[in-house]
Amino acid sequence: MEKITPADHRYADLAAKRFNKRYTGKPEYIVLPTSTAAVVQALQEVVDSQRRPVVRSGGHCLEGFVADPTAQVVIDMQLMTAIEFDTTKGAFVVDAGVTVGELYRRLFLGWGVFLPAGEHPGIGVGGHILGGAFGFLCREYGLAADHLYAVEVVRVNEQGKVQVVFASREDDDPHQELWWAHTGGGGGNFGIVTRYWLRSANVSGDNPATTLPQAPATLTTFRIGWEWKDFDEASFATLVHRFGDWCLRHGGPNSPYISLFGILFLNHRNIGKIEIKGLATGATAADVINAFVKDVVEPVGLAYTKQLEENAWLQFALNPFPELFQPGFDKAQAKIKDAFFRRPLTDDQIATAYRYLTAQVPIGGMIGLATYGGVVNAIPPDHTASAQRDAIMDVACNTGWMDPSGEKPSLDWVRNFYKDLFAASGGVPVPNEQTDGAMINHPDTDLASADWNTSVTPWYTLYYKAGHPRLQAVKAAYDPLNIFHHALSIQAAL
Repeated sequence: MEKITPADHRYADLAAKRFNKRYTGKPEYIVLPTSTAAVVQALQEVVDSQRRPVVRSGGHCLEGFVADPTAQVVIDMQLMTAIEFDTTKGAFVVDAGVTVGELYRRLFLGWGVFLPAGEHPGIGVGGHILGGAFGFLCREYGLAADHLYAVEVVRVNEQGKVQVVFASREDDDPHQELWWAHTGGGGGNFGIVTRYWLRSANVSGDNPATTLPQAPATLTTFRIGWEWKDFDEASFATLVHRFGDWCLRHGGPNSPYISLFGILFLNHRNIGKIEIKGLATGATAADVINAFVKDVVEPVGLAYTKQLEENAWLQFALNPFPELFQPGFDKAQAKIKDAFFRRPLTDDQIATAYRYLTAQVPIGGMIGLATYGGVVNAIPPDHTASAQRDAIMDVACNTGWMDPSGEKPSLDWVRNFYKDLFAASGGVPVPNEQTDGAMINHPDTDLASADWNTSVTPWYTLYYKAGHPRLQAVKAAYDPLNIFHHALSIQAAL
């Protein structure tokens, strides 16, 4: 297999393929396999030469797991882009280099179906699905991992020999535990996923048009906006309370509002706006949105702007909320700190948010509150490795900067914000009555640092809860030499 080294004119582009420009790696070489056999060949050579491999699909890891100075070889999956219907398994088979946007396009144009996956169409499915994967339609259709039927994994056995393993959710599959680990166990842990088979639960037969959910005929987006200068602490608290209370009342799978997804963007006052962006599907979408506005927005008592727009599914999926992914989005250095909430923010947490968002600091940042739950919460917590199955919100403290001078104030602000938000539980969202850990698709190495996690709850419990020992057993069985590792990787039990 061809090795793309720093002497090759393609190397600079490939080495720079990462969303978070905070991290920089310089591998000895990069390979671009086009088949499972090529992955096997490339990985065996890496193992035989005792180099350290990392794997990349879309390059959207928020931490430096791939763009790591210690990584010697990058196995880049982006040329593996096949999408087919496998009649022998009654499932769509998708190569790990496919992007979410291309998956949406092919599934819809070919069969009228879709996978409820992530928000940005440039994300690669290779590292996305195996971390659980939530997006705009998760409340109505569940996580992408909930529709995972099987995986093909290239792994290394205890003799250092590379093998290909097929693992499915079938009860009689001897590799079922490997399938389970890929329903939320995170990337870079067990081997290289080369292909995913997708089929919704309780679906039988070989009709591709019914194998995954039918794509919505239309959806309606909404944008609500306020001027930050109009808020005082009382009106700010009213908005956060109303949003959280709505999520609590409608976080279950039987809510009449599971088709509505929204994110409350509590931007730093430097940015000048507070916003809610979201969508609802179906013929009654406008009514659902207007009921949400009446319940959450109007009680704030401040002037606001409101925009509703009906979209065809694919038009939206390939360019969702363009203002969120505008030019420059892919050039930022960023830090994102995620948390699941089972209950709304407390008065103390809302006061903390107001204090940090109005602080006189030269940063750009926010805390985002995303609706969660719905059908996601209909799945038992041990059925997949995505264990958080009664959360009502996914909350993230975010910051980004372009100039190197912005790094220290931005990191200080977001880290202390998050720590103070969870001051009552050691600076992290420990699983308790109110919070429920974090999402591995939004990794945060601070959770493994004693400087920022002063609780007695280790990082792996925050991400995997009671499923962690089960993941350790899978690690021991399928990656006994620990070929695949990073700062937050699963480690076999000692």
